[in-house]
Amino acid sequence: MKKGFVALLIGLALIVLISPGIVGRLAEKSVDNQLDWAANEAREIVVRSEGFDRGWFSSEGRHRLEIRDGNLRDLLLAYGNAASAQELPSLIIDTRLDHGLIPLSSMSRDNGSLVPGLGAAVSTVSLDTGSGELVPLPGTIYSTLGLTGDLHSNYVLGPGSITKDGATAEWGDVDIDITTSTSTGRVVFEGSIALLGAQSPTVDLQIENLRFSGDQRPSGFGFRVGPVTGSVDTIRPDGAPAPAIGPIVIDSTSAEENGRVTAHTSLRIENMPLQDFGTAKISLDVRIDGADAASLGAIKRRLERSRSAADPDAMISTIEADARRLVAAGLELHVDAADLTLAQGSVETEAHITIVASDADSFSWAGALLAAEATADVRIGEALVQLATVATPEVGGLVGMGYLRKRGDVYELRADFRDGLLTVNGAPLPIPLPGGQ
Repeated sequence: MKKGFVALLIGLALIVLISPGIVGRLAEKSVDNQLDWAANEAREIVVRSEGFDRGWFSSEGRHRLEIRDGNLRDLLLAYGNAASAQELPSLIIDTRLDHGLIPLSSMSRDNGSLVPGLGAAVSTVSLDTGSGELVPLPGTIYSTLGLTGDLHSNYVLGPGSITKDGATAEWGDVDIDITTSTSTGRVVFEGSIALLGAQSPTVDLQIENLRFSGDQRPSGFGFRVGPVTGSVDTIRPDGAPAPAIGPIVIDSTSAEENGRVTAHTSLRIENMPLQDFGTAKISLDVRIDGADAASLGAIKRRLERSRSAADPDAMISTIEADARRLVAAGLELHVDAADLTLAQGSVETEAHITIVASDADSFSWAGALLAAEATADVRIGEALVQLATVATPEVGGLVGMGYLRKRGDVYELRADFRDGLLTVNGAPLPIPLPGGQ
């Protein structure tokens, strides 16, 4: 028993003392793999290593992320006050990696961890606007590399503010967790931001208690599927205590199976200020069933490339062709609820559209419309109809023609579309059909 215990102690010592050098090589490769994977996910980013100084227990490296296109490039150029828009801004990531199956050296810094893996890292980020001058960005990223190469990162930022050119940005505590897998492409994230604010001569905005989470996987068609949620306690558009918008909650999920996509999104907004009506409550539930995944992926890629397209008209024509294929494949759109609640009453809407699959080669928008089936139900409070009639006399005409029918203390509208014929509360209503192919 005593010899076995001594052998166990020697084995543990070998793991602690010898594994860092071996695992350090694996960790270096894993870091590069993660950065390459991130670059493939964001095509406008180019990643290159600017050095990796590998030690026995810890290593230090620097990577440059060139932002070649997109909104992030414009934002970083503005933040760094670059002299020319032709300059390519870069994010410089400096990382210390404490490696070993048990990374003891990480305990000498904040957020050190003894969790077994390929290593534990701490990273800081700076901005190079293109002039070579580095501007440190706030916050620190703490990461752990799992034995399978999965990367868990925790971005931590304390309260602070930045003032530049007469504008001030402020933030509260920030805590964001992201776990990525290069083998499966899965991304799991969760985060909270206590406060985001911006003040300038033309802007005064404050967002309080932003929270979000998600679990996304590649669909195989160029987009991700899975649940995503987000919420905000309040948004103050003018920085004043009132009127404040919120709480706001959005909940979305999507899935792909056999080349077809289903998705559901719900949105809830409390205390939405509306001019002349006071505050409103908004509720929205929308579903898509059976959408063609290949067409959705193609449209997404076209939209991503449209920013730098040399011929915008040709790009629009290509997107329209992808939209034809999407509709020709058939799908269902369901607006289960689109409700607006005011002190004067409410507007409740429900709509359902089914587009039957058709031959893509002979597709036309007019043919798709003729093959579509749709229903819509609208209920409007009596007081709101009276207010609308005073403001817009045409509303009274809709009541007179029977398109808005009073039942109790609400006005109802029931619309049906089938075989190219639209009826509203049972009365036919001619509609123009789109021409062309």
